[in-house]
Amino acid sequence: MHPRTQELLQHLDTQFEHLRQTVQGIPREGRGVKPAPDRWSVAEILEHLSIVEGRIERLLATKVGEARAAGLGEDRETSPVVGTIDMARMLDRTRPIMSSESARPTGTLDAEAAWSALEHVHAKLVQTVRGSDGLALGTIAVPHPVLGPINLYQWISFVGGHEARHAAQIAELQPSPVGS
Repeated sequence: MHPRTQELLQHLDTQFEHLRQTVQGIPREGRGVKPAPDRWSVAEILEHLSIVEGRIERLLATKVGEARAAGLGEDRETSPVVGTIDMARMLDRTRPIMSSESARPTGTLDAEAAWSALEHVHAKLVQTVRGSDGLALGTIAVPHPVLGPINLYQWISFVGGHEARHAAQIAELQPSPVGS
């Protein structure tokens, strides 16, 4: 496996597991509760993640398919790619980032259904990343609405950063320990 693919899969696995643990830190009965009328519940955050990751998986699959058909070669670079997007900006919860209308949750899924949808999309994304192993994904740039033009490696890295941002949002909803 190409070192960049390996790095990205590890990044995705690490962030997904962190998200899972953060969600588990919220009592089941609280996962569908909005902390304020204009804030998302855990279930809505998970639904949002499944919407966004599904779109990114389809973008990757489409772009990789087009690139393969056009004769995209092997990646000869092995330098790390996860740190090539501004993760600090993504993780800065003091700076609100408004999601597009089409990426907003419907609120029709409970937390278990939203998590199941996210697991399904995540598995599909991992499969797509594995299927693009060794291709020069750094040569294909696609604009991101906040980050500007980023390459396909960076799009994959973004998924992990996006999960980390929303894991931090979920962590803010955790009940305070008794006595604090």
